[in-house]
Amino acid sequence: MIVKIGTFNLNNLFSRFNFKGRIEAILAGDTGLSVTYTFDDPQDYAIRSFMGRLVKGKDEAATTLIARRILEMDADVLAVQEVEDLPALQHFNRDYLRSLYPYQALVEGNDPRLIDVGVLSKLPIGALTSWRFASHPDEPDSPIFSRDLLEVEILDPKRRRRLFTLFNTHLKSQYLAPNENPITGKQRADLTRRRQAEVTERILIERTRPNGAFALVGDMNDSPESECLAPFVQSRALELVNGLSNAQETRPPRRDNPSPASPLWTHRYKASGQPARYELFDQIWLSQKLALRQTAAWIGRREKLGGDGSDHDPAWVVLDI
Repeated sequence: MIVKIGTFNLNNLFSRFNFKGRIEAILAGDTGLSVTYTFDDPQDYAIRSFMGRLVKGKDEAATTLIARRILEMDADVLAVQEVEDLPALQHFNRDYLRSLYPYQALVEGNDPRLIDVGVLSKLPIGALTSWRFASHPDEPDSPIFSRDLLEVEILDPKRRRRLFTLFNTHLKSQYLAPNENPITGKQRADLTRRRQAEVTERILIERTRPNGAFALVGDMNDSPESECLAPFVQSRALELVNGLSNAQETRPPRRDNPSPASPLWTHRYKASGQPARYELFDQIWLSQKLALRQTAAWIGRREKLGGDGSDHDPAWVVLDI
């Protein structure tokens, strides 16, 4: 049985209403018509904002672009990041992906920017576990995952057995606010990412067996060689294998100056006046059992330097289970 497992940061897939409407009579100049919107019962609505700004829906053109990329990828199980909530994911699957994925999973996380991790699957989903309340020993009273570490059992089509367990996460960003000190801000972000990696290793050790079939995927916001990710990357107990170590590109990258030194990248960032940085932020780590079943790996290369609907490129592996 061939199974494709992918990961894709959808870059702020929000579905908030922006309270705009199209009333033909008003557009036609009928000044005798007026429209009033009322919000009488706070139980019936919620206006969500971040840093004082209204959270708006993802641009239609950008949403269509990420949908096209997902349809081209045609993964059997797709881990996604930066999704507002389960209704947003369900709406996206129905209206943009032509209901390609009959199974959708997402648990609301802790992030103040309202971005969560989720799973779209053609294969049945079994047990679902959220680790949104997991903490690090150095901060036992605070959740360590701002988004989540989502654990999902993937079953065979007849639901007779578990094929593998998928762990999807989105670690601390390297982004620093304009008012942050660049040195201390980076130290703080790196420390958080390191602690998230440490807790991830602990959970995987507790929840899996050495000969088990499982994968850790998601937007790690750091390179595979980073010391911040070392707790699970170099874990002797887990012995994870980088499923993208020999990934192929679906198309050549756009010309840039300088061009990426390696095809192994999914994220491009260019600071003002600085050369672009190309890094493999989006990763797929396989257990030894799954790694023996891997037959290929791909990165869905963007057409525009800035990205096609997302500043990340999707990646996936092919397994013969």
